[in-house]
Amino acid sequence: MPDGEGFTSGEFRKALGSFATGVTVVTTCGESDAYGMTANAFSSVSLDPPLVLVCVKSSAVGREYITTNGVFAINILASDQEALSRYFSSKTRPRGPHAFAEVAHCNATSGSPILEHVAGYLDCRLRATHHAGDHHIIIGEVIDLGFASDLEPLLFHAGRYRYVQADA
Repeated sequence: MPDGEGFTSGEFRKALGSFATGVTVVTTCGESDAYGMTANAFSSVSLDPPLVLVCVKSSAVGREYITTNGVFAINILASDQEALSRYFSSKTRPRGPHAFAEVAHCNATSGSPILEHVAGYLDCRLRATHHAGDHHIIIGEVIDLGFASDLEPLLFHAGRYRYVQADA
């Protein structure tokens, strides 16, 4: 990213890192095989209809899988699932038909993989994509969901994984 007015791209990244986010694994399966990737740029968009968005780097293979398959799921990771986040952000993980061979999961209504023991999931049908800078905003209509209200979420803040601290 080129420098902005009065700040560098490194400073911009650090400023964004001051906002704590949840950690998700976005999954998809369909015509172009199964795929999963870690993402923390996720948000709700609308309650009626139920819409969510995830931002994916335009050059990422995951964007192509999602748009070809037309479906995806947002797996909201629980506090003990840092290893899954790291696995799905690794460039050396299995791809194609073996993408989920080493990961416990089931298939959602859309066919997208739902990882076991996540804090929550949103199964989505692709509604729209919008190009924005070096990313695409992918909007999905939620067709199914699930959550475990007793699980704490995995967080990411200032370049590190974080955890919700229980009340003393």
